[in-house]
Amino acid sequence: MASSLDENVATAKDVMSKPVISVRENDNAMNAAKLMAKHRIGGIVIVNKNGKPLGIVTERDLATRVVAKGLQPKDVNVSSIMSRPLATIDGETSIREVAKKMSRLEIRRFAVVSKEDLQGIITSNDILRITPVMMDLLSERSRINSNEPIRETSNLAGYCDNCSEWSLSLSYHEGKFHCEDCLADGEEEAKGK
Repeated sequence: MASSLDENVATAKDVMSKPVISVRENDNAMNAAKLMAKHRIGGIVIVNKNGKPLGIVTERDLATRVVAKGLQPKDVNVSSIMSRPLATIDGETSIREVAKKMSRLEIRRFAVVSKEDLQGIITSNDILRITPVMMDLLSERSRINSNEPIRETSNLAGYCDNCSEWSLSLSYHEGKFHCEDCLADGEEEAKGK
């Protein structure tokens, strides 16, 4: 992952899963399902004899196109059940744009490409995994760029750093703990200037 995940900086290649797990187009659904289970993935890329991606078989494809029809997975060729064409996205695409495209196209995964070479797979779960980090960074950037003074409060009891009186409700402000009276006095002085 990128060292500074940001909606404008983090790209598909920063969070994609690699290497890409694939099977040949003439393989059967049973082998595809076994590989998916082994690697704990929800989709497997189908490639031709030259390794060029043709499509993808997902858990949903296996459920709806094999199991629900009562077919034997070992008798079903993956090329007959794969979703195609394979949805691709450039590795330099921002995570924000990837998420928008997933939503608009109602898909959960993209093959990540760079100059037409398959580099990895990015899924909605990959994006969800990094979302808390991105939210924290955006919140921090907003706080830093804010013109309002930062006033952190807590439920701490102790002695006020200003008047040395005991307080059951200290607030941390400008590097010191203040009781409510001193904090109010400081705000009044600031308004009077």
